Amino acid sequence: MVLRSIIRIDEERCTGCGLCVPACAEGTLKIVDGKAKLISDKYCDGLGACLGECPQGAITIKKREAEKFDEEAVEEHLKAKQPVPAVHHVHPIHQFCPSAKVMHFERNLTENESVNIPEKRESMLSQWPVQLTLLPPNTPFFENADLLIAADCVPFAYANFHHDFLKSRTLVVGCPKLDNAEFYKEKLTEIFKRSNIRSVTVVNMEVPCCFRLYHLVKEALDSSGKVIPLRQEIIGIKGEKISVPTHRHQ
Repeated sequence: MVLRSIIRIDEERCTGCGLCVPACAEGTLKIVDGKAKLISDKYCDGLGACLGECPQGAITIKKREAEKFDEEAVEEHLKAKQPVPAVHHVHPIHQFCPSAKVMHFERNLTENESVNIPEKRESMLSQWPVQLTLLPPNTPFFENADLLIAADCVPFAYANFHHDFLKSRTLVVGCPKLDNAEFYKEKLTEIFKRSNIRSVTVVNMEVPCCFRLYHLVKEALDSSGKVIPLRQEIIGIKGEKISVPTHRHQ
């Protein structure tokens, strides 16, 4: 047993709708007696991809004593549920993580679009560094900033990232799946506490694990005690903007 982050289900809030079940890439959620249940602690990676799918807010991330996350056990669990062809020379978790599904998109460019060079555009980036892991919480450019917190795949997927999102904002970039989520929460909490942040915009990809970034920001705001306008934008894997409601942190 280790102390780690893992999901917690509030059965009083849970309606058993089942929306969280397909969102769990590890297959650790199941509807039992009308409520969502965690099959086994060792199948839960604690990233919280299921959080964004629960309309009742019944799923949260808590730190407690639990079995260590076991990738090999998850792989066997998923194979038992639905046999899949063997994949060689790939890290086991990549076989079932939606964010790592390999795809190729055909872009139907006209002849003019393929040969014309667009006019040179200036970068809208106004500070350095940008990675959350490297940013000190007391950096002066956070004061009175409109903060943009973007998943690190977003600028590559969304062509107008600089003009539509980055202009006049201070940028923070990270990946909630590949980095330490608890570290993210703690550093964001310190940033919110130390500086007068005017607004926060979170931009994440549509893949389930990326929604954890938005929930980490909400948790950090709660921990900081600050009331800051919070907005979320979602980008599709083909580069389109997916509409979501505007949120205000209370």
